[in-house]
Amino acid sequence: MRSEDHLPIGELARRTGVNPVTLRAWERRYGLLIPDRTPKGHRLYREAHVQKVLDILQWLERGASVSQVRDLLENSNSTPPVLNGDWQARCTQLIEAIANLAQRSLDQQLNQAMALYPATTLCDQLLLPLLEQLEQRWRHHFDAGLEQSFFHTWLRSKLGARVYHDNHSLEGPPVLLASVAEQPFNERLWLTAWLLSSSGVAVEVLEYPVTGKQLVHVVDRLQPRAVVLYLGARLDVPALMPLEGVTQLKLLGGISAPIHQERLETMGLANSQLFETPQQVLRLIQQSTPSLDARP
Repeated sequence: MRSEDHLPIGELARRTGVNPVTLRAWERRYGLLIPDRTPKGHRLYREAHVQKVLDILQWLERGASVSQVRDLLENSNSTPPVLNGDWQARCTQLIEAIANLAQRSLDQQLNQAMALYPATTLCDQLLLPLLEQLEQRWRHHFDAGLEQSFFHTWLRSKLGARVYHDNHSLEGPPVLLASVAEQPFNERLWLTAWLLSSSGVAVEVLEYPVTGKQLVHVVDRLQPRAVVLYLGARLDVPALMPLEGVTQLKLLGGISAPIHQERLETMGLANSQLFETPQQVLRLIQQSTPSLDARP
């Protein structure tokens, strides 16, 4: 690689927002970054290092400790998927519409995609990659707060309307989706609700965080076929223990699942499984109900 293709540590710090002291500590103490060196021993970084730092930041924001990150990077698909030309073009157009606060353009683009592709394909190829790219964009973008507010309001309205419409034509006990994460809006929870309802599975969504005891009360009243619980960066094991009395299938996780996997497994909750993505939730629900007919 030519010398002009390398980045000094100061430039890597500027592009990622991580100061040089921290970058050197990640290298020396945890082996997270292995830079190239000049003949005099100065550190030089490549574009791949920029992406790796962003991946590290993503895991730290999800609640992982620095000591966990190396294993998480090695054992999970934490990097954004590489999109082919058409999907990347769609993703770029959506981001441009979000940046311009252009609701009509967002509606038109997503409506067109929904008319052409099934929900599972859109989750795989467009919507989850879109979320990944937005999360990276919003780490340092000066208008991140405004874009997030606009996009979350639009997405909640869009997916909520789809779920509401689907539920009217679906029968049988619903899948209960809830969150214990302290965050104002969980995009992946709503993507999961939409993916399930568009596949013929009725859903009931508790958008705001609930405790384990509250969740048990809801289960007693609704008698859902399964419970999907999105976890946050911090895991309060005692608060989840009331779920021991819930006999339905319990799916626990979200993007923080790899961080909490060991502790969740030690809880030994009967009839429970871990998940990371909305697609995994749909697959586990379908496997638990073999007679379930998915919509085309």
